[in-house]
Amino acid sequence: MKEDTNQWVAERSRSYSNGKLLLTGEYVVLDGATSLAVPTKFGQDLIVEPIKESQLIWGSFTHTGECWFEASFDLPKLRLTSATFNSDKEGSAEFIAETLRDILQEAKRLNPEFLTTENGFVVKTNLTFPQNWGLGSSSTLINNIATWANVNPFTLLWNAFSGSGYDIACAKHNTPILYKLEEKLPYIEEVNFNPHFSEELFFVHLNQKQNSREGIAHYKKNKEEAKILIPEIDNLTQEFLKANTSKDLEKIIIEHEQIISSITKQDTVKQKLFSDYFGEVKSLGAWGGDFILAIGNEDTTSYFQQKGFNTILSYKEMIL
Repeated sequence: MKEDTNQWVAERSRSYSNGKLLLTGEYVVLDGATSLAVPTKFGQDLIVEPIKESQLIWGSFTHTGECWFEASFDLPKLRLTSATFNSDKEGSAEFIAETLRDILQEAKRLNPEFLTTENGFVVKTNLTFPQNWGLGSSSTLINNIATWANVNPFTLLWNAFSGSGYDIACAKHNTPILYKLEEKLPYIEEVNFNPHFSEELFFVHLNQKQNSREGIAHYKKNKEEAKILIPEIDNLTQEFLKANTSKDLEKIIIEHEQIISSITKQDTVKQKLFSDYFGEVKSLGAWGGDFILAIGNEDTTSYFQQKGFNTILSYKEMIL
C-alpha cells in the first residue's frame, strides 16, 4: 500500500497562470485593435493528485485558503455527483459545476486522451488575489486546465466561452505584451514596459466587479464606428508604450478615454467618480468596476481613501 501511495505522489503536477490587466484597447481589442496588456504578480495555480478511484474531486480555494467551491464527478463521463458553493458571489453550486464540466468536456474533446486513465484525480485551485479583484480567475483557470489537458488554451477559451484572449496571453507570458487578433488568430509581441516614472502609477480597486454587459452592448451597437477608430487606438497604444513622462501618459489617457467613451456612450470613470482628482485616471478592461489606473503622487493614496477606495496598489506591487 505504501508503494502505491508513493507512486501517486510522484505523479503529482502543478501549473500556474498569471493574472492580467488590459492597459489599452478595451472593447476594440475584440475587433483587431493592438492592445497593451500586462501580467500581474497575482494569479492562480492548479494542483493535480492522481487517486485510485474513478472520480474527479475538485476544490477551489480563495487567497486566504478557504474552500469556496467543491464538486465531484464520476469518470470518464464527468457525471456530476455533488457540488458545494460557499461564497457571497452570484451563482449556485450546480451552475459553477456545470460550467467547470463544460470546460473539462471541451478539453476532452480537443484531446480525447484527457481524463481517460483508469484512476481519478483530486484537483485543487488556489487564487493568490481576492475573487472580486477581477484579475482573471476564469482565464487563469482555463489556461491551467489547457496545460493539464495539453490543449491550445485559446481554442479552449473560444470553444467554451468567448473573449479576445488577451487574458490567456497574459497567463502565459511573464512580460508586458502587445496583443492583437488577426484573422481570428492571436498575435502576441513581448515588449519592455517598465516606465521610469512607475512610482507615479497606482492601481485602485473600485470595490465592485465589472459588469461589462452594458458597455459591450453599446459597443456592439456602434461597432462600425469603432472599427474606424481602431487605427487611433493602435497609435495610442504605441504612444502609451513609449511615454517618457507621466505628463505624456496623462495626455494619452485623456484621448484614449474620450475615444472609448464615444464608442460605448458611457461617461469616463473620471467624469463619473473622480472629477476633482488632480491627476488622470483610466478604466482598465470593461468599464464599470475592478481596477483603474491612476497617475498621481504621494497624495494619491489619501485622495482615494477619502473617497472610500482603500485597495490601492503601486505599479511594482501589481505588475510582474
